Amino acid sequence: MNKRMFLTAGASLAALGLLSTGCTTTGGQSGDPEARRQVIDAGVDGALARLSKEVPTSDGLVASAKGVLVFPAILGGGFIIGGSHGTGALRKGGKTVSYWSTTSGSVGLLAGAQSKALFILFMTQDALDRFERSNGWTAGADASVAMINVGASAEITTQTAQQPVVGYVLTNGGLMANLSLDGTRFVRLAL
Repeated sequence: MNKRMFLTAGASLAALGLLSTGCTTTGGQSGDPEARRQVIDAGVDGALARLSKEVPTSDGLVASAKGVLVFPAILGGGFIIGGSHGTGALRKGGKTVSYWSTTSGSVGLLAGAQSKALFILFMTQDALDRFERSNGWTAGADASVAMINVGASAEITTQTAQQPVVGYVLTNGGLMANLSLDGTRFVRLAL
């Protein structure tokens, strides 16, 4: 039994090591801050266009949000123990005002890797102000994020749309439903 636990722990650490290596060597993560900002902004533009195409009802909600935090590619993976990381930007009125990173960890029945795009919409000025004043913001602890579940008819529920903070997650397979961001940490980047 100890051998199995040792192998499981070793595989988990190896997966996390590969994940963190991938996160630090891709997408303009090192070097010139201006180049990093351009890479992040280009990714944000592409992610917002994809959201609009795949979930047309999101356009009105995005337009009415006081701020939109977009992470174009959050890479995650692991074996039993997992984690994810990504960089993105906060936009107000369609313009980037700051850059952010996100990190989360999990333990449970998981194996493999995935990439997803995350969109967090701050629907009230108070929710946006609290986020921007934070020295690191954690979903579920600092504020609840009501995840938008879009069914076959692509209708957003009235109750979800009236929440101060709402979110979408897109994977290569499309919109994810029934996902919780609780425990996901967001930290401002000095770019």
